[in-house]
Amino acid sequence: MGYLAVFLILLSISCAASTFVEKSFRECMFTRVGGYSKSTENIVLSSSSSQYPQVLESLEQNPRWLNSSTKPLLIIRPFHESEIQAAILCSKKFGLQIRVRSGGHDYEGLSYLCKVPFIMVDLINIRSIEINVADETAWVQAGATLGELYYKISKSSKVHGFPAGICPSVGIGGHISGGGFGTMLRKHGLAADHVIDAYLIDVNGRILDRKSMGEDVFWAIRGGSATSFGVILAWKIKLVQVPPIVTVFSIHRTLEEGATKLIHKWQYIADKLHEDLFNRIVAQNSGANSKTIQASFVSLFLGGIDKLIPIMNESFPELGLQAKDCTEMSWIQSVLYFAGYNKGDPLEALLNRITTFKSSFKAKSDFVKESIPEIGLEGVWKMLLKEQTLALVIMEPFGGRMNEISESEIPFPHRKGNLYNMQYMVKWEVNGIEDSNRHLQWMQMLYTYMTPYVSKSPRASYYNYRDLDLGSNKHDNTSYSEASVWGMKYFKGNFHRLAQIKTKFDPQNFFNNEQSIPLLNSLPF
Repeated sequence: MGYLAVFLILLSISCAASTFVEKSFRECMFTRVGGYSKSTENIVLSSSSSQYPQVLESLEQNPRWLNSSTKPLLIIRPFHESEIQAAILCSKKFGLQIRVRSGGHDYEGLSYLCKVPFIMVDLINIRSIEINVADETAWVQAGATLGELYYKISKSSKVHGFPAGICPSVGIGGHISGGGFGTMLRKHGLAADHVIDAYLIDVNGRILDRKSMGEDVFWAIRGGSATSFGVILAWKIKLVQVPPIVTVFSIHRTLEEGATKLIHKWQYIADKLHEDLFNRIVAQNSGANSKTIQASFVSLFLGGIDKLIPIMNESFPELGLQAKDCTEMSWIQSVLYFAGYNKGDPLEALLNRITTFKSSFKAKSDFVKESIPEIGLEGVWKMLLKEQTLALVIMEPFGGRMNEISESEIPFPHRKGNLYNMQYMVKWEVNGIEDSNRHLQWMQMLYTYMTPYVSKSPRASYYNYRDLDLGSNKHDNTSYSEASVWGMKYFKGNFHRLAQIKTKFDPQNFFNNEQSIPLLNSLPF
């Protein structure tokens, strides 16, 4: 028998098995929720469904994964918590893995990729938001985006906000699961620092709140990879107060205009500025054949221009900030500003879940504890100029409130002693293997170059900027010591406690992925 004939036979067997599992899974779902649920045709999508391609690709924020062969056997789009419970129990029954997508922004695509047969639970219909201005709290379901949350807060109050990320299409479920920082981290800390309750569906399909899950699990899911413990249904968050007027500015400088010396000085003051002031840097080339690097100093000040200018003149006069460079606006308008919208754009732009311009990308991150010398920065610029596509470095200042919170308060450990976080990113349009590999290799060279200038023992990284180059679990049987290679970089001393809690709460390691928290007692094969 020829190879082609054997291949076709194996393919037909595989297709038949998949069809059987799909049919059986539907029956399982219907049995468990049939009395309540809408038609399973609208909830359970197989690869043969006309809706499947559009649903799968619509929220894949990194097109780098579009050509992947590891696509979900089924996509579950629940409208009710009972359908998520059923999906978990039916997945266990048929030996399928689960991936959960709230916004689709996982940097390595782990919300819609898996090396073994799996289903994807798409939470797009689980996104209600209930604001309680009286006690300054909100219940936010996991499928809601940051933009939807910010919008809903603004419609309820002009003097409240929430300290989370800059990109409005990011899903709240995954964002808080990894910590979540944005323009108010120096004033208020992380998004996860403001979670006061949660609903989590565990491996047995139980819906647990803070009291019933226990303080250990509640600690773990706030910044410690919630998907390692179950499916987050909703977060209860504490809102923060914001002034009626805030001020923003963006100042751009090229290398020829002294960008290097400005960034060098910024390193010494950015984490020590008044906590109401957040001043990030985005340094980038202009794509192929770039001649220079442009550095943008982009800032939010929680107050008016009259208070901002004296602070900047005293601490960072080299930047030359003037009143004409600044714009006063409401806090919600500043959310639009940092997301790249114009001042006159409607708030409803925040409700758009689809990223308008998608490019394949690769990112990595570091934490910086000592200022990088000018010669070190100049080496970064040389590497950015060599890359023949858009490449950038983002520098996010820490300090302020971040210095006051203990490393072990929640699993996110990157607190006092960190001057700033660095994110490196490269984007490209042609998604072929050869082009992608070239850009990935460039990124690894930049990361290697940065080794002497960033944190050590461990060289720390931010979990929400997921990077599988740091290390990856084997399916189902990665030991704690093996996983520590990447786990210590994200969680430092909190990694051991996370593994202890995981071992007790999900002892069969049902909720696992390439960088999920391992069992403490697991052994390599």
